[in-house]
Amino acid sequence: MNVLVATDGSKYGRWALDWVAQLPLVEPAKVMALHVLDVAALRAPFLTQPAMAGIEPYVQEEIQRMETRSVKTLQEATQQLASLKLAGTAQKEQGPVAPTILKRAPKRDGLLVVGSQGLDALDRFMLGSVSTNLIHHAPCPVLVVKGEAVPLRRMILATDGSDASAKALKFVLTKFQPDRSTGNGERVPIHVSVFHVLPLVMYPGLKAAGKKLLDQSVQKLVKAGFAAEPLCYLGNPAQEIMKAASQQRADLIVMGAQGLGAIARFLIGSVSTRVVQHAKGSVLVVR
Repeated sequence: MNVLVATDGSKYGRWALDWVAQLPLVEPAKVMALHVLDVAALRAPFLTQPAMAGIEPYVQEEIQRMETRSVKTLQEATQQLASLKLAGTAQKEQGPVAPTILKRAPKRDGLLVVGSQGLDALDRFMLGSVSTNLIHHAPCPVLVVKGEAVPLRRMILATDGSDASAKALKFVLTKFQPDRSTGNGERVPIHVSVFHVLPLVMYPGLKAAGKKLLDQSVQKLVKAGFAAEPLCYLGNPAQEIMKAASQQRADLIVMGAQGLGAIARFLIGSVSTRVVQHAKGSVLVVR
């Protein structure tokens, strides 16, 4: 599997590579660790301010600092790839961060991995919410990393009957191994909680349809070798997904990029965006 990992020298960038090594991928990852240097963003605040012309020496000094840090970031990424025994390379490109990452993102069968935050407060101010941009526009699934990598033991798989959630289920079934090694030669199934949220306004047959959807998903996962259970709650989808992830001590939330349609998205907002922004754990958004 082709995997693009956005790295910026922060702990989130290092965690992103660690996550790739920990994911139970069926097909070995071929990794590109991409570091994007956005010099233009540094100049942008001063371009329309002639009175600030004297600031140029300070801008040049900051650009030099960024270049130096960039070299260190690439060196560290190369060393980390080797230590994790991941096949791949580290590469630097210049340009606006999100568009440059999107240009390099793998196609539909690949994976994009990005940290939920940048190196520091200034970088986050300059870059905007890169991870949010990527989950809306990447051509492939996006894993947004929020913490240190752990062996994948438990997942929350959010489903609502949409094409996107069907693709999320397919990703788990085809891209992830169903079990993990315990370290003593034994293998145990990865546990998947298939999660469906019913709306506060109930319509005839909706509960039965939700139960059928859950049962079908659970059956497919069990047949593939996962341990799976259905969970159905009533309430706000994003809030309930995050609450369930906390209660289940899930290592990862997996969900589709969009809901059932324009009306559903209008009613519930962008659930995937809310979960990515506010969940405590890492989130995989599949499109």
